[in-house]
Amino acid sequence: MQSQTSAFVSFSSEFRSVRFSANRSTSAFGRTTFTLPMASNSKLSSQIQNISLGLNDSEIDRFADVGNKVADAAGEVIRRYFRKKFDILQKEDLSPVTIADQAAEESMVSILMESFPSHAIYGEENGWRCKEKFADYVWVLDPIDGTKSFITGKPLFGTLIALLHKGRPILGIIDQPVLRERWIGINGRRTTLNGEEVATRNCAKLAQAYLYTTSPHLFRGDAEEAFARVRNKVKVPLYGCDCYAYALLASGYVDLVIESGLKPYDFLSLVPVIEGAGGVITDWKGQQLYWEASSESHAPSFNVVASGDEELHQQALDSLQWQ
Repeated sequence: MQSQTSAFVSFSSEFRSVRFSANRSTSAFGRTTFTLPMASNSKLSSQIQNISLGLNDSEIDRFADVGNKVADAAGEVIRRYFRKKFDILQKEDLSPVTIADQAAEESMVSILMESFPSHAIYGEENGWRCKEKFADYVWVLDPIDGTKSFITGKPLFGTLIALLHKGRPILGIIDQPVLRERWIGINGRRTTLNGEEVATRNCAKLAQAYLYTTSPHLFRGDAEEAFARVRNKVKVPLYGCDCYAYALLASGYVDLVIESGLKPYDFLSLVPVIEGAGGVITDWKGQQLYWEASSESHAPSFNVVASGDEELHQQALDSLQWQ
């Protein structure tokens, strides 16, 4: 079975079902901006205290504002290349990469380095960028999650942006630049899609669940058998959405997403989005997702399961039987 890396540890799940809020406005320059007020629910307030990050509202608002600018910049690059002719290169792991991936990441890095010179950046294409070996704040970027979808003209890929504070994802953005859909999740606030609050839907039984995974061919060995145990129990198994499946789950259209072999830049941004919509996202053992990035970090593979319903999540974990 796939081994777990010590770089990932578990957190309390007390805040899994917390739901959070946001408003949208459009600037004179046509860019969408998001104002993200704190929710006032008393139960929510006590849960937020339990996961206090030592950050004030103005700091978090600035992180969200810059995150939006980073997504805007990547989107401008990606739209220029979508369904156009360009060279497709092959990375060492045999996965494809394009000039759009590379140029989009550079546009994102440029904004972050100017806005937060003390923060570190870890991008899929170029890894760690920071003068220091460690940083309290690390931006984790995947300019195009779903490059195969991108190069085949299918607009179900996404740009993923996560901000880690001491290893914990506190801000997550899933941006679909062609459809112009943007999900934003922030610890302590409700997840939004283009400024409107979203929520997962209730589905307490595997037999009623709609399940997504990017491809059944991505599972190997014991992971393939584990996935099959869940797939054979759900109502409808579906394929081919990459990160977009998690966005659909946050919006209440999908019940379950299961994937194997994801890298930190593939899933860290998903955590605040899913949890802020009332869902649950963990590894296959039920542990919360976390990564201590540094200049010496290598991006390990990881197994991820996300659910819109806590009861469904437990059933999926029980069926995966991952040890």
